[in-house]
Amino acid sequence: QVQLVESGGGLVQAGGSLRLSCVASGSIFSINAMGWYRQAPGKQRELVAVITSGGTTTYADSVKGRFTISRDSAKNTAYLQMNSLKPEDTAVYYCHADISRTVTITLKYWGQGTQVTVSS
Repeated sequence: QVQLVESGGGLVQAGGSLRLSCVASGSIFSINAMGWYRQAPGKQRELVAVITSGGTTTYADSVKGRFTISRDSAKNTAYLQMNSLKPEDTAVYYCHADISRTVTITLKYWGQGTQVTVSS
């Protein structure tokens, strides 16, 4: 089995910062892309940022310049540093990863989500 466990969410005032972590564990051969998505109440889940195994990053326009995604491949961990937070960043943040359990099998996994609330 493979698990993704997020941590680091919480309540912060507008303009503040939070750092989310996502640790992958279990039967893992390799991890390809890792990313963060978010879902606000009444809205669809949306991509926030993604990082490939080679370190290439992609961001949603709404977070460019404020959020930074990174990863520590040795620890099977991805991070999302969130600065200059806005009330509209309030959402449940989900970690996502494309994980190969063998040379030929790659599956998509999701974490359970962590709540981020930004007060005005």
